Amino acid sequence: MSDETRRSWAGRLDRRVFHAVADRAWPAAEPVLPRLSRAADHGVLWFATAAGIALAGRDPRARRAAARGVASLAVASALINTVGKRSVRRTRPVLDAVPQVRRLRRQPITSSFPSGHSASAAAFATGVAMESKGWGAVVAPVAFSVAFSRIYTGVHYPGDVVAGAALGVGAALAVRGIVPARSQLVPPVARPVRPPVLPDGDGLVVVANRRSGSSALVGLVGAALPRAEVVECEPGDVVRELEKAAGRARVLGVYGGDGTINAAATVAVAHSLPLAVFPGGTLNHFALDLGIESVDDTCRALAAGDAVKVDLGRFTPGPVTPEGVRAPWGYFLNTFSLGVYPELVTFRERWSPRVGGWTAQVLAAAKVLRHGRPLEAEVAGRRRPLWLLFAGNGIYQRSGPAPGNRQNLADGLLDVRIVHGGAHPGLRLIAAALAGPLSRSPVHAAQQRRRVRIAGLAPGTPLAYDGEVTEAPEELLIDKVPQVLTVYRPGTLT
Repeated sequence: MSDETRRSWAGRLDRRVFHAVADRAWPAAEPVLPRLSRAADHGVLWFATAAGIALAGRDPRARRAAARGVASLAVASALINTVGKRSVRRTRPVLDAVPQVRRLRRQPITSSFPSGHSASAAAFATGVAMESKGWGAVVAPVAFSVAFSRIYTGVHYPGDVVAGAALGVGAALAVRGIVPARSQLVPPVARPVRPPVLPDGDGLVVVANRRSGSSALVGLVGAALPRAEVVECEPGDVVRELEKAAGRARVLGVYGGDGTINAAATVAVAHSLPLAVFPGGTLNHFALDLGIESVDDTCRALAAGDAVKVDLGRFTPGPVTPEGVRAPWGYFLNTFSLGVYPELVTFRERWSPRVGGWTAQVLAAAKVLRHGRPLEAEVAGRRRPLWLLFAGNGIYQRSGPAPGNRQNLADGLLDVRIVHGGAHPGLRLIAAALAGPLSRSPVHAAQQRRRVRIAGLAPGTPLAYDGEVTEAPEELLIDKVPQVLTVYRPGTLT
């Protein structure tokens, strides 16, 4: 069969299916499909759906699904408008066979091939499903209905819709090639261990920070782990309650952000207890890098007895305690820093009760970058001005073009990045962030180290660790304690 004959046969089939749809009565569709088709103009339906998913889901998986859906839609729209519509010129179907009640008020005038609405619908639904099968199942019928509505209202042939949907799926796959989906990420490397298996939570004591919304945790843990004990407390009482819980627990649990989890890890190591992390609060970098996105993830790990040994970063001497005594050492699960970041955190915490977290973050960054001065410190035997010294507990990888998660939580290495002093601190910090984990330039440097010695710090210099701020000593050592913490995490990423 020649190409011309094949095209002629496909065209006849396309028109036959179009007329079959036009001739059939669809009573339930008449009040729905034309409105749905109009709602999808310019992606409005999908942007609203993405916002709904992000708000209703209230977890990282839902937010990722919404973001990936929008990104896939954007790529599909760009392909349709720059390549698709210009590569094939096809006249729109004649509307004589389509009942008046189905027709759109404003008829499109661009090429019929391929269907842009179908491409956007398929791209959005595919992108959402790549991150969340549950939300993908919710969106898929809507996406199918939008695609079918383009035939139903008479603005596209079935072949236009099929081609548009194929382009949409391809756009979602292209986005996944640039920014891998969660299911593509390699689970964090760490030595697996066999901790206590707690299918009903017997022996688990969870200390929950009320500021992180602990009331929601009580019901979730109670349903999945009915014999677990949950202790709710105010932020200032977290350490005391953790110490009390460690005396009666087989497994120490914690609910809160990174600062609260840091306190729990310190207590767990001191009492040789495994740690169960229930993510809550504002930031949960450690939990996310373990593959823990929700309370359900931790409950599954406890029931199955899935856990790993991970490293802790350490700085010696440690932070100043509330009693004014400096601890012999301090741990960090995620990051340690000197320079502009501790100052930013200080301003943010001071202003956030009055203006809100995001506004405080922006104002604090503006103040620090405008009025801050480089830090003078001796690093590795050389004194220099620094805007920032960052040490990560493990090497931060990239997921596509942006810095991503840590794939090895037991590598024995520090991810050390230094932004040198000089003009334009904002540009220097942005350049360092974009450069990745291994780079050297006159502006910044990044190295993999096992330890770093810092000296010559001025009195009152702030340091930050896992979002907490304390006063730095004149000199200190940053190193790693390998595989010292046992922490539950699900055996597979979902």
